[in-house]
Amino acid sequence: MELLQLVRKNIRSLKPYSSARSEFKGSAEVFLDANENPYETGLNRYPDPLQRALKKEIAAFKGVHPEQIFLGNGSDEAIDLLIRIFCEPRVDQIMILPPTYGMYRVAADIADVSITEVPLRTDFQPDVAGILAKATPQTKLLFLCSPNNPTGNSFDPAIIEELLMSFSGIVVIDEAYIDFSEQESFTKLIALYPKLVVMQTFSKAWGLAGIRLGMAFAQARTIQLFNKVKPPYNINQLTQNAALEALQNKAQYENWLHEILVERQQLEEALKLLPMVQKVYPSDANFLLVKVDAPNKLYQYLIEEKIIVRNRSTVLLCEGCLRITVGRPEENCRLLEGLKKYKN
Repeated sequence: MELLQLVRKNIRSLKPYSSARSEFKGSAEVFLDANENPYETGLNRYPDPLQRALKKEIAAFKGVHPEQIFLGNGSDEAIDLLIRIFCEPRVDQIMILPPTYGMYRVAADIADVSITEVPLRTDFQPDVAGILAKATPQTKLLFLCSPNNPTGNSFDPAIIEELLMSFSGIVVIDEAYIDFSEQESFTKLIALYPKLVVMQTFSKAWGLAGIRLGMAFAQARTIQLFNKVKPPYNINQLTQNAALEALQNKAQYENWLHEILVERQQLEEALKLLPMVQKVYPSDANFLLVKVDAPNKLYQYLIEEKIIVRNRSTVLLCEGCLRITVGRPEENCRLLEGLKKYKN
């Protein structure tokens, strides 16, 4: 009941679109219900609107139930749907903790939903007192990015649990980089917290950014709301096939993950020895936030060397910083060679 009271009234009463593939349940040999081209191409049929086969594999890997999974066109679709499900335009608001992932703001702006900011503390951890002081009955969603982008650190689990117990709205934990962290995923606590949503993605550790497949984990009642509002066939068959294939090759995922973690450590140590580097922040992600002398000048120099990093020097609490993704060994070597040649 408490969850439903947070949902927009029109979403509560919404009658979702019923597709041909969602109406029929069972086995058949002749399909004449969806106005598809009958000639076999491997893709002439509409995909499963609830991605059952894929969710079964994800559920086994993540230790959750299939009915606790929503699959979206990237995590961005989950962010967009959360705002549309819970936030009344020009009435409700979301809360973000800058510096953080930029799409929370963009999705809210598109939906005409206001944004309340409570900056992270100087140690890049959430300010619980500040969050609770600024929260109102209209603050429907709190977005926590952990490990955080662009700072790279994980939030203290005790702080997150305190917010789960005390924040009155939906707590969304964006775990896009969780594979690279030693911290346990908060998917383990879904059963305890009805207002918890955990987002993950195939874009990072799985090497599938190009297929745009995001995951949201929550109690079944919340997932039902996602399914009620989403487009009927939001995950195409090619994307489902690619993800299923990746899940059958977990050894490749584990090898990539191991190599990235080794390279992250080596890159961090090498960067600390460079004269223009002031600080390399600890990272639980596949990137490093690096404070440098003259960041704009160094950024332009790297562009001239045909090496692209992300200039975060104007972002709150990231002043003077570049964000550097951990690449393949040869790419990291090229970066370091270029930096060693740099004249400050």
